[in-house]
Amino acid sequence: MTTAAPPATTTLPLAMARRLWRAFSTGRVLSALMLLIMLVPQTNHLHSALTSFSWLLGGLYLVLACSTWLLLRNRPPAQHWGLPWLLPLAIEIAIIGLTQLLQLWQPGGTVHFSPLLALPVLATACLGSLRMALATTASITLLLLGGYSLAALDGLTNGWELTMQAATVCAGYFAVAFLTHHLAQRLAWQERLARRNHRIARTQVDINTLIIDKLTEGVLVVDSALHILQANPAAHQLLGGDWQLPTTLHQRPAWQPLCELVLQTLTTGTAQDARIHLVEAGQPPVGLYARVWPSQPNEDDGLPGSEHPFLAEDSQYAPSSTQFLVFLEDLRELEARLRTEKMAAMGRMSAAVAHEIRNPLAAITQANALLAEDIADPAQQRLVQMVAANAQRIAHTVEDVLDIARVQQQIQHSPSIGLPLDAEAATIWREWLAQDSAQRQGRCALNSPGSVAFDSEHLRRIVINLLDNAQNYAQADASGARQLWLGTGRQRNGRAWLQVWSSGPEIEAAVQNHLFEPFFSSHSRSSGLGLFICRELCQRHGANLRYQRQPCPAQPDGPAGNAFTLLFAHSSPAPQGQTGALFTASD
Repeated sequence: MTTAAPPATTTLPLAMARRLWRAFSTGRVLSALMLLIMLVPQTNHLHSALTSFSWLLGGLYLVLACSTWLLLRNRPPAQHWGLPWLLPLAIEIAIIGLTQLLQLWQPGGTVHFSPLLALPVLATACLGSLRMALATTASITLLLLGGYSLAALDGLTNGWELTMQAATVCAGYFAVAFLTHHLAQRLAWQERLARRNHRIARTQVDINTLIIDKLTEGVLVVDSALHILQANPAAHQLLGGDWQLPTTLHQRPAWQPLCELVLQTLTTGTAQDARIHLVEAGQPPVGLYARVWPSQPNEDDGLPGSEHPFLAEDSQYAPSSTQFLVFLEDLRELEARLRTEKMAAMGRMSAAVAHEIRNPLAAITQANALLAEDIADPAQQRLVQMVAANAQRIAHTVEDVLDIARVQQQIQHSPSIGLPLDAEAATIWREWLAQDSAQRQGRCALNSPGSVAFDSEHLRRIVINLLDNAQNYAQADASGARQLWLGTGRQRNGRAWLQVWSSGPEIEAAVQNHLFEPFFSSHSRSSGLGLFICRELCQRHGANLRYQRQPCPAQPDGPAGNAFTLLFAHSSPAPQGQTGALFTASD
């Protein structure tokens, strides 16, 4: 994208205008001192009246310059100058011009004060408009040419020759004013552009720093000497948090695999990636997936560093060595994401297969039922019953698989609402007991008054599933009874929870790692989708479902059992003074 040229009316940036105005204010004081110094050798050659008048003008110029420096040095004029700036400018031009004209009556030669007039010309050209700069130069020209012309008409020796010299000098002032003004505007435009680019670059650096610091991936910047130049917090954590910059990859023997990967990138000049394990004495190995990219050489100037006239002499500006950007990912998290993606793909495939199975399965079930009506042999009846039982089992599995898609659809269209947790849990508990009151026994202790953000049907589904699992897998304790408990409560921070606890041995560690994964089950007759669906429903409402081994909350000193706890996200406490109700199986 091309950059537009600066407009002709561009004013100077404030900081630049202040710097220039201070310089011109200081230069005006020096110019006044220079004028007085130049008057000293001429004092004896002038008439007394001219001498006194010349020194009066010089003293007035010095007072004016000092006053301007004290009062206006931090107040640069705008593009259209006002009286506080125009008046000192006019007096300055008049004093220097008159002093120069007084030299015409000096016998034996003339001292040229006209170079001092370059200062007001430069000031107006830099800090004012082009019209003002040309007007200032024109006033100087009229003053000098008018004075020299009158002196020539009065019979001054070499008067016309001096007039032509003054005209030449004034023509040079016009050229200086024009070029200086355009140069100042160009520099002002360049400064504005540089400041804007600096702000953009600073903002980009801040954003990049924020993003890199918040990345869960580790980021390293390494040079060709294997010095770690930069590292974000995630990289510190993945490589062990007990190291600080500056350091090198040679510092720890455990980093040797990463060091070799960077050296391989340096040798080949291409990006490299690998799964590496950092093994340190007395510490568990850390599995990382590392990716290394080399930086591209800067070829903007088209010259190698050794041939550049400036870079070859000053190492401060020498081109930097090749740098490498290293990304580090925890292999466990990476494999977990891959496993989740695979499970999701398997779920979609399973749903498609389930749709295809339903129709032929229905035909098999119907044909088996018709066949059972015509078979009288007991042995063949048993075979028919086996077919019916297994067909029913397949049908249940198909429904469970299709249920995942239904749950996903429900999740998208079921917003959270405020539910009275204890009342909902009591209703679900009664419904669950009523389905099989002879076999289902347990206790229910509800002590979480107030509301939680959840969907009623989703909560019912989760609690029923947890109660069914607890009933199916609970084992008898030391007294020979199977214990089951449903309870609610609140943490100290006010978050509500619901827990289903059952007696029995601890779930194996290998099974715990996959409890909430789809299609995983330790029992052959389970589809392994129940807990997965429960977790999906919990995540929809910002809740968390987890497993832990603990004693029953109703008997803190009793034996440990298996507890599934639903921790709700947003909840509101009940009015002060309300307490929860206590239900037992007989209720």
